[in-house]
Amino acid sequence: MDVNAQYNVAAPDSLPVKIAAFQRRKMYEAFIVATGIQPEDSILDVGVTSDRSYDHSNYLVAWWPHKARITAVGLDDARFLEEVYPGVRFVHADGRELPFEDNSFDFVHSSAVLEHVGSNDRQAQFLRELARVARRGVFVTTPNRWFPVEFHTVLPLVHWLPRSAFRGLLRVFGKPFFADEANLNLLGAGEVKRLAVRAGIKNPRLDTVALGGWPTNLLLSAIK
Repeated sequence: MDVNAQYNVAAPDSLPVKIAAFQRRKMYEAFIVATGIQPEDSILDVGVTSDRSYDHSNYLVAWWPHKARITAVGLDDARFLEEVYPGVRFVHADGRELPFEDNSFDFVHSSAVLEHVGSNDRQAQFLRELARVARRGVFVTTPNRWFPVEFHTVLPLVHWLPRSAFRGLLRVFGKPFFADEANLNLLGAGEVKRLAVRAGIKNPRLDTVALGGWPTNLLLSAIK
């Protein structure tokens, strides 16, 4: 069930991974500020991975101190999280069809998953599900398509081309996995806003984290 392993192509000590760790620390802090989360609040973290190559792969589970308030969901077999972080509960599930009742959790968090769930229709479905099970708010991060380097493939600029040309070049470069829309569908700020509206998310807010003044990641939040 380790379906996310193919997303981790950069070496653990590489520059892209170091940048990702630095930016994820910013996103974690932004989550805390945006939500105003308290120790007693429950969290659903959607899209956890089985990856252990990077210490920031499941950053919220790793860094939020109140483990017993976290339920982690993913398509990967990430049961190890329950052992490494006692108190965490893992549920194997698809974020587009969550096995929870409406308003089951105070906050729903998902980082670097939206770009991997498929077409715009599937992305809207994913956001709709996150909002459905959130009682007080959602917080979602995704890479900014308009940052010069595409972090999954570590290729510069080619992802700025029309999507069909980008996917064609990925096949030429020997990266057919990422050429499939089902595995990688990058978004810009305007697209994320439109998806939030399609998903019925009320009062969505879009923020960014930047590197050298250039936004690397988009942060979608909606706090009730």
